[in-house]
Amino acid sequence: MELHVVDHPLVKARMSTLRDTRTGSPGFRAALRELAEMLIYEACRGAEVTEERIETPVAATTGFRLAAPPLLVPILRAGLGMVDAALGLIPEARVGFVGAYRDEATFRPVSYLESLPESLAGWPVFVLDPMLATGGTLVHAVELMLDRGATEVTAICVLAAPEGLKVVEDSGLKVRVVTAAVDDSLNDARFIVPGLGDAGDRQFGAR
Repeated sequence: MELHVVDHPLVKARMSTLRDTRTGSPGFRAALRELAEMLIYEACRGAEVTEERIETPVAATTGFRLAAPPLLVPILRAGLGMVDAALGLIPEARVGFVGAYRDEATFRPVSYLESLPESLAGWPVFVLDPMLATGGTLVHAVELMLDRGATEVTAICVLAAPEGLKVVEDSGLKVRVVTAAVDDSLNDARFIVPGLGDAGDRQFGAR
């Protein structure tokens, strides 16, 4: 596992908005979208590009495009709040979906939806999930991508817990994690501390 923590004043400011209990759903969604843009921007650093000749209003020059736009895979439901940000930066990207929720008794992921291309060979994949808590859901999602032939998987998470990162690392899966912060720990209910609460509930207001 490769871990990249994005350290930037604007990232810290948006993260503080997300953490604050005074932030309502509209403000939470806006801050999540803006923070996701920053993380996706960083996730694309080093991406391969192709060159092409283009015409400006005054001369011909060299233009650039992403050689392989990624497949975006939000984890439902919380990851939906990151999709528009990703498509705003990478409009040529395609979108798949993985639906999973955490069993509150066992804390293990329960999968209920997989909407993905049959083959992901040659496609970079961005898994979008605001919270990397126990790590089980991310491991499940990455396994789905690798089983379909993906060789380049990046998980873009607003927030991560050390326990979840260790689960991902111990899995031995080849994945890069881009996040805005690594928090202190998980509590007994397996919520990230200090965290920001339930990202899905705070976006949409109800389960």
